[in-house]
Amino acid sequence: MLSLRDLADVIAKKLQKNLFVGAQLYGRRDGGLHPCRVLKLVENGVDKMQYEVAWIGKNKKTTKNAILLGEDLEWKKTPFSRSILKSFIRESTCRSIPWVLHEKLAQKHGISTDPPKELASRFFFQDGQLVNRVKKRKNENRNNVGEVNEESGKSKRKKGEKGKSDAVTNSREENNLPKEEPVKYPIDDLLVQPGPDDPLFTDRPSPSRDFNVPMDCVGDLLMVWDFCSSFSRLLHLWPFSLEDFENAICHKDSNLVLIAETHSAFLRLLIKDDGEYSLTLQKRKRKPKISLITWTEYICDFLEMINTTELCSSMTTIKRGNYGRLDTNAKLGVLLELVSHALETDLIRGKLDEHIEQRQALGATRRGEALEFARKKREEKEKLKGESGADGLVKENSMESTGSNPHITENENPMIENGEMVEDVISSRQSNVFYNRRQLDCPEKTEEKQNVDSKAKSENRTNSTDREAQKQLTGEKREAEDKKSKEKREQRREYFEREMEKRSIRTNPLGKDRDYNRYWWFKRDGRIFVESSDAKQWGYYSTKEEVDALIGSLNCKGERERALRKQLEKFYGKICLELQKRSKDLAHKIALEEAVLRRSTRVRAPPRENPANAFLKYANKWKED
Repeated sequence: MLSLRDLADVIAKKLQKNLFVGAQLYGRRDGGLHPCRVLKLVENGVDKMQYEVAWIGKNKKTTKNAILLGEDLEWKKTPFSRSILKSFIRESTCRSIPWVLHEKLAQKHGISTDPPKELASRFFFQDGQLVNRVKKRKNENRNNVGEVNEESGKSKRKKGEKGKSDAVTNSREENNLPKEEPVKYPIDDLLVQPGPDDPLFTDRPSPSRDFNVPMDCVGDLLMVWDFCSSFSRLLHLWPFSLEDFENAICHKDSNLVLIAETHSAFLRLLIKDDGEYSLTLQKRKRKPKISLITWTEYICDFLEMINTTELCSSMTTIKRGNYGRLDTNAKLGVLLELVSHALETDLIRGKLDEHIEQRQALGATRRGEALEFARKKREEKEKLKGESGADGLVKENSMESTGSNPHITENENPMIENGEMVEDVISSRQSNVFYNRRQLDCPEKTEEKQNVDSKAKSENRTNSTDREAQKQLTGEKREAEDKKSKEKREQRREYFEREMEKRSIRTNPLGKDRDYNRYWWFKRDGRIFVESSDAKQWGYYSTKEEVDALIGSLNCKGERERALRKQLEKFYGKICLELQKRSKDLAHKIALEEAVLRRSTRVRAPPRENPANAFLKYANKWKED
């Protein structure tokens, strides 16, 4: 029942008590704290666990060993930051306060899904969902009140409608038919039924499955390649395409540069971390410099350290210099272990923490700009509302004054003549007599007044035209400002998306379809990969037409396909751009291959000029000196 922050803090404190081999800590010695590394867990039948540690000197070299209690050891750095723990909690749960694990995750780890005793009186499970007893009781009471109000409303209807509804209700009750209720979409995809209002869905295209590696290795291949691409800078490894990596894995050459550089980059990272692998090399008195000739020796040291039965059987082949003869499963198995150990290093975890903090800062900046824009928009609306109210008031007063005085035109002040204001007329009869008498007595003055009136009317029309032009100009200016503001917001949105992509934490699937097949999109490759629900089958879409047909086959009435379509439409422009680029590269490669085949056999090009063998020319431009 804790908040997300408090729950993450509690987990962090518990994890600090769990020490493991290779953990870098501070140990108490001679009244102070000194850096050390856990070598072994010692059990002497005592309640408190003891640990064999190696003290680390100034040059990060171990000096001597000692046996310490857990209370004498302190973490150099917490195992996981609060941000990572909060993200892990969100991904592992389907509900917060109380926190409920995903059902599959609970079954995998043997965790009970029944509410604990202290919460059993407040919550219970119904149809796989956690229900609050108090809220359910309130909802039932509210529904009962609604039914009573509905019945009272029905009693006030016309007799004809009442008789008709009663007849329909009685007929449905006699036939024992359930009451029809409109379906609120989206619902679970497997429950969606075809309807007359459905659009015309396209046939879903069959994905291509022409992989060079075995089908059960495609997922591991994608994971290793995506990790190398995401952390290429940190690994000092020049990026390579997925096709080149797949061809290199399937190649039988034992000294392939791409394979050797990939393994060496992981091993150098483990050496920098000063962890268990670094200690293993120190015991064997290995030099920290790895070359294209000695990299297999360091791989064997790593395999001996992890002591995995499946991979240890491959050590003999590697030691004989026949790495290329290993099967694809063994090659990817070694790389998977390297990725797993790399994720535990301080360098990778520090980079992930940095990315998380930067993403949070970008999100806060984006929210702040959105709030500021909303505030300005609200102030503009209030200002316009005030101006329109003031204009209406002025116009109303003007109309009233014009109607009471025949000598005052619209939007004009009372006419002043010879320093005196023309008297208002109380009644229409007195006004006519007064006006006619003055007209007969002073014909010249009356004519002069008519000229003044006509002049005032013309000036009024001119002023009105000017105001309308000014109003139109103001409206056009406001439209231009709104358009400029919209373009600026769109640019900022694209900027935030680019910066978020640069600081990606991991690759997530775009979504799932009706049958729980997962769809993956890797920006560096362009294709959309399809993974079956049991992760045993893989395929991909590589053309814009296939993507369009996929989008047109998704039914938005289903929850999963609705979310998948939304993601596909969100990245549609980028996906099409990458696929178009990929198609051009593929066409260029085919043209080069045909050019090579047309050459004379007497001047046959060497194998390295064939575009299909581009992976043979790989060079690591980011390699450390």
